[in-house]
Amino acid sequence: MKIAAVTACPSGVAHTYMAAEALQVAAKDAGDECHVETQGQIGIEHELDPEYIQEADVVILTTDIGIKNEERFKGKLVLRVKTGMLINQSPALIKKLEEKVGTN
Repeated sequence: MKIAAVTACPSGVAHTYMAAEALQVAAKDAGDECHVETQGQIGIEHELDPEYIQEADVVILTTDIGIKNEERFKGKLVLRVKTGMLINQSPALIKKLEEKVGTN
């Protein structure tokens, strides 16, 4: 499964990056591919490639604050979650997404 994700939190510091790392580790452990764009205090980092977005099976967006350039994901399967959920429950989330998307 290919996952495109954007993480962001109100302060744009710790939780943004903790959520990104937790999601990437869980995806790798499950044998999935995951690219995460962070929208933190220093701006957008690791900006998602438009081609990767189109190839992605699912897009995960955090809901703690508004995501910039969200129109890029129009027409994609989008899951909106809190950063805390990604930090604490990424493996379970990946498993549920695999079942929904029909991969692995």
